[in-house]
Amino acid sequence: MIIEAARMGGANLLAPASRSVLFKSLGLTILLLAGLSFGLGEAFSALAMPWLGEFLPGLPDWAGWLGTVAAIIAGIGLALVLALLIAPVTAVMAGLFLDDIAEVIETRDYPQDPPGRAMPLGQSIRQSLGFLLVVGLGNLIALFLLLVPGINLAAFFLVNGYLLGREYFEFAAMRFMSPAEAKRLRARNSTTIFFAGLIIAAFLSVPILNLLTPMFAAGMMVHLYKMIARAR
Repeated sequence: MIIEAARMGGANLLAPASRSVLFKSLGLTILLLAGLSFGLGEAFSALAMPWLGEFLPGLPDWAGWLGTVAAIIAGIGLALVLALLIAPVTAVMAGLFLDDIAEVIETRDYPQDPPGRAMPLGQSIRQSLGFLLVVGLGNLIALFLLLVPGINLAAFFLVNGYLLGREYFEFAAMRFMSPAEAKRLRARNSTTIFFAGLIIAAFLSVPILNLLTPMFAAGMMVHLYKMIARAR
C-alpha cells in the first residue's frame, strides 16, 4: 500500500493536470529558499564578519587566507542550514497547495468518491503555521543530533519521517473529516504512516529533487488516505 501510494504520488508529478500546481509550488519553493539564503548570507556578513575583524585585528598580509577559509566555512554552513530548512519550507508549501493537489487527484483518480472539502482559509493558515512550527523544531533537534556520531543521519530520517508523515496525512484526511477524527485515524495507522513518512524523508534528502517534496508528499498521502479509508 505504501509503495503503491508513493508510485502514484510520483506519477502525479508528471501528470498534465498537475502541471499548473507543480509550477506554482516549485516556483514559490525556489523563491522562498532564495530569500532565506540571501537573508542568512546578509545576516552573517553583518554580524559575524565585524566580530572576526575585531577578534583577529591587524593580520599580516600572509594571513589573508584566513578570510578565504572563513568564507568557505560560512558557505558550507549556509548550505547545511538551507538543507535543513527544506523541510520547514515544504510545510509552508503544503498549506498553500495541498487542496489544489488533492482536487486534481480526487477528480482524476477517484471520480466515484464524494469530493473532499477544502479547509477554510483561517484553519488552513493555522494548520500551516502549526506544521511549520512542529517541523522547524523537529529539524532544530535533528541539527543538534547531527553532531552526535552514529545517529546523525538516522536522526534526520527518523525526525522527518515521523513529522512529515503525520502532518501530510492529517492534511489529506481533514478534507473528509474533522481534525480530531483525522488525528485518531492517523494514530490507528501510525506504523503505516511512519514508514510512508520515511519515503518522503528519503525524497527530501535528494538535492534538486527535494524541491518537489510538497507536491510528491501531498499526492502520496492523498492516495494513502484513500487506500486506508477503503480498507476500513
